[in-house]
Amino acid sequence: MKLSLENLCINRASNQIIDGFACSLANGEALVITGPNGVGKSTLLRAIAGLLAISFGTIHLELDTGETLDGQYVREYCHYLGHKNGLKPSLTAAENLRFWQQFCGNPVFSSGKALDKVGLNHVLDTPIGYLSAGQKRRVAIARLLVARKPIWILDEPTTGLDDNSAKLFSDIANGHCKSGGILIAATHQTLSLANARKVELQPVDKGAFA
Repeated sequence: MKLSLENLCINRASNQIIDGFACSLANGEALVITGPNGVGKSTLLRAIAGLLAISFGTIHLELDTGETLDGQYVREYCHYLGHKNGLKPSLTAAENLRFWQQFCGNPVFSSGKALDKVGLNHVLDTPIGYLSAGQKRRVAIARLLVARKPIWILDEPTTGLDDNSAKLFSDIANGHCKSGGILIAATHQTLSLANARKVELQPVDKGAFA
């Protein structure tokens, strides 16, 4: 499997946010994107995940079967974790994870097993609204584990996590890559990812925002 991003340009309103971004990632590889606030990290991730339109350039995914997918079809192979956790406060942790498993298909771990991986099996039946910010983030990370998608696109994944929880995340992320997955993360923090490539985005203009 190979993900290719070729000369991506992205505009928001009248501002050009991303100008000519390019990279390619194969099975087991990770890319960490850094840069100052407002440079366009979140915008770039959302575009790769198929949530924003690109103004120019191409996104290709070559599958192990030899089939090549373009543009919007790539997003079916992506897990996206943004600044928001994507969890409904009134539902329990288990109910939220079961929803995402059914929505995404390709089930892997049960809700309990996924929560155990992030050290939260004891909150299985607790409504999300009762959890701390760090616990909510860990449940959001657990949702990456309940359904198989080979490409993880993560925006500040360790926000709100203490050191032990951040290490749990690193172990999970490294396990994903070791199993042949692809990972792209934007962060201001240090992520202990084995053999990850790094790229620092530079501002295109003063109106850029993310």
